[in-house]
Amino acid sequence: MNPLRTLILAAAGNDSIRRIVATAPVSRDVVRRFVAGETTEDAVDVTRQLVENGLNVTLDHLGEDTTDRGQAEFTVQAYLELLDQLHTEGLAEHAEVSVKLSAVGQMLDERLALDNAARICAAAEQAGTTVTLDMEDHTTTDSTLRILGELRRNWSWVGGVLQTYLHRTLDDCKQLSDEGSRIRLCKGAYKEPENVAFQDAHEVDLNYVRCVNALLQGEGRPMFATHDPRLVEVINERARWHDRKPGSYEFQMLYGIRPDEQLRLAGLGETVRVYVPYGAEWYGYLMRRLAERPANMTFFARSLLSRS
Repeated sequence: MNPLRTLILAAAGNDSIRRIVATAPVSRDVVRRFVAGETTEDAVDVTRQLVENGLNVTLDHLGEDTTDRGQAEFTVQAYLELLDQLHTEGLAEHAEVSVKLSAVGQMLDERLALDNAARICAAAEQAGTTVTLDMEDHTTTDSTLRILGELRRNWSWVGGVLQTYLHRTLDDCKQLSDEGSRIRLCKGAYKEPENVAFQDAHEVDLNYVRCVNALLQGEGRPMFATHDPRLVEVINERARWHDRKPGSYEFQMLYGIRPDEQLRLAGLGETVRVYVPYGAEWYGYLMRRLAERPANMTFFARSLLSRS
């Protein structure tokens, strides 16, 4: 294992370091830059600000790899509370939720995860918004897509995520580009073996472009998650080639990353959705994102120096 990754993972489980990170002025600013806060109210406040600026939002209640039914239920209740608040505040038209199935019981029992996700989808329907199922490491891909298929029987608008570093993803894009399908396309951030995933960044980018074309050729709604300026240009060019109008697809970017670019694209009439994480598990979220790819540390550091 990469020594830096080992160090980051060790820090992720250290309460003393967590307290330092949480209280030090500089690191506290980092957290606030990338995480909405710990409470539902924090998440709603950030959502309101983004929506007022012409952006859309997808909210992720932080937590994953749950092996306790009580914790899975806690996560479900957090989403139900959030959806109720989005509806009450009149934000549901522009704000949906993203759900990690491992946070609602997938590691315990696939049926439990399906039932819990269905409860969240029913609440989203009542609130007037949608749900996207996040994708995690490759060992959960088949299970996640099975659950996605089951949920879409009742809620055709449930979205999924595909990761272009996986060899299988182009075929998955073709199968999931039908009318009504909502697919978020991202590069992928987990450390995966070479028998299932491209190891070269250039190959991942090439596969991203192949998948862009496959999704734009279909009748669904692609959601392109990238901060890469080159890929943004490619997506715009490919959308024109496939005669896709703004609004029939969307761009997605992380909260705190390239906010000026988010506003620029929205100003051009593009639909831009900001992925906003919140919750008490913010420390683990940040550290795991760094551990997945230690090069992310440079990416986060650079983002602090520039709002563009």
